[in-house]
Order: sequence, then C-alpha cells, then structure tokens
Amino acid sequence: MPQTSSSALSSGKLLAGSVAAASLGVAAWAALRARRAERDHPPVGRFIDVDGVRLHYIDEGEGPVIVLLHGNLVMLQDYVASGLFDRLAERHRVIAFDRPGFGFSERPRDRAWTPQAQAALFQQALKRMGLTRAVVVGQSLGCLAALSMALDPRIDIRGLALISGYFYPSARFDVLLTAPAAIPVIGDVMRYTVSPIAARLMIDPNLRLMFAPQPVPDVFREMLPRELMLRPSQMRAIGEDAGYMVPAAHDLSRRYGEVSVPVRIFAGRDDKIVDADSQSGRLHEDIAQSTITVVPNRGHMLHYDEAGRIADAIEAMAIE
Repeated sequence: MPQTSSSALSSGKLLAGSVAAASLGVAAWAALRARRAERDHPPVGRFIDVDGVRLHYIDEGEGPVIVLLHGNLVMLQDYVASGLFDRLAERHRVIAFDRPGFGFSERPRDRAWTPQAQAALFQQALKRMGLTRAVVVGQSLGCLAALSMALDPRIDIRGLALISGYFYPSARFDVLLTAPAAIPVIGDVMRYTVSPIAARLMIDPNLRLMFAPQPVPDVFREMLPRELMLRPSQMRAIGEDAGYMVPAAHDLSRRYGEVSVPVRIFAGRDDKIVDADSQSGRLHEDIAQSTITVVPNRGHMLHYDEAGRIADAIEAMAIE
C-alpha cells in the first residue's frame, strides 16, 4: 500500500475514534444533566397508571372539573406559572396533566402518540378518577388533543377553551428542525449527541419568540427549569408531537363542524408561532357556537398576560 494511502487510512481511523469518543462524552453528559434535573426538580403532583402509561398530574380545588392540556416544549407547570391554574382552582376542581413524554409522564414506544391517542388516554384517566364531565382547556398543540376529546368523547365534555391553537395543516419550519429527533435509532443518537448542544443554543431564542412581543417572565424561567425541558426523553416527545401535528390537523379539521359544545377561542394578534387569522380565525368560522377573542400586542403565550380574561370565560362554561 502506498505510504500516502496508509497515512490517510490512519488519519481516518484516528478521526473516527475521536468523533466516537466525543459523542460518548456528550451522551454521558446529557444523561447526567437529565438525572440531575430530575433530582433537583422532582415531581410536583401525583401519578395515575392508565393503559400501561404512568401519567403525572396536579389536582386541586373543588367544584366543576376543568382539565388543562399544555403545549409543546413545556410541562404542566406552564399553567401554574401563568396564574391560570390557581385562578381556576379558587372555585373549581382543576386537573393539569403532563402530556405523555413531558415532565414526569411516561411515553411508551408501543403506540403512536398522536393528539387523538393522547385525548383517549386523558379521558381514560379521568374515568379512572371517577369523573364523568369536564371543561377542557388546550394551549398551542394541546388544542388538538382538546378538540379530539370533544370530537370523540368518552366522558361528558362541557366545553372547550382553546388558546393560541394550531388547527389547520400548513408548512411548518419548526417541524423540520425538531421531528428528526423522534426518528427511531437516528433520533436516539441525535438526542444524546447533537440535540443537547443545539437545543441549549436555541432555547432562549425560541422562548423569546414564544412570548414576543412581551418579554419572557421570570416566573416562567423559575417554574419551568430548562434542564427538565431539554432532557433527551422530552426532546423525543417534542419531536414526535411536531411530526404528528400537521397530519393530525389535516384529519381533525375535516370534522370541526361536528363539534357541538361551546368553544371559546383566544389568540394573540402578534403571535410569532401560529398565525391568528388563518388558524384561530378560521376555526371560529368552522364552529358555529364558538366565540373568538384576538388580543393586540400579545403573542403565543397569551395566557400569561390574559389569565383573568381566559379564566372568566372558562368558568362561565364550567357552570353552565
């Protein structure tokens, strides 16, 4: 073998070994950070086992039941940080779930966790709790699960409140960025090598985009630790939910006219994540018994600035 070829081969092996060693180091670091985050920020609620899934949730208050379903990236603490949970719990029984794979809820690999599958699971959980009726609140991607509960009810859904929702299929650049982390094998490698670094570089810009034009509130950073949101397990859930989002919107949007319960729609006029007119405005047109409130100078995390207004609308449905 020529000397140059031998040298190139040796260099290639050395480079491959260095890359492998670096990847193993990043994977160990990501796993360590995840374990530390779970130790430093333990579960805040209780657990229920439903259909082979351990769901984490908080449950407070007395009165008509209100169920809260959070969006992508975040966890159930999002509703606590916004003030909406405590406001509603003053006169109602409020249950906020960690959706599968988020926070401390499990996300088994034995099924596709579409919004429809999540909706069925939440209703099973409520039935296990002995509950037969509820008003359901969704924010962002959680709106698709909330709508699924109304379209295929297994308990008496009394009404829906939909905040900054995504309802109709559209081109989504964020799907291209996050969905690869959910691909079997390839995604597993990414979540322990490339993704932990890239996610930490992107999380602050993403949060600013979510809250724009308002600043990211300190309470959000305090109650939703970034290391919990950036665990490899949660990044898989984020990627899978992003991948299921467009096809779920396509399937569900053909049935919105079937929704028969009161629907209250809220959107921020300056939402940088979801367009208010083509999503919330269009849904209002498709559901006859809906009302819509579009708030100027508010963005995707509308429930932080408008918790009182949203709570009033939810309470009105809960006592009807």
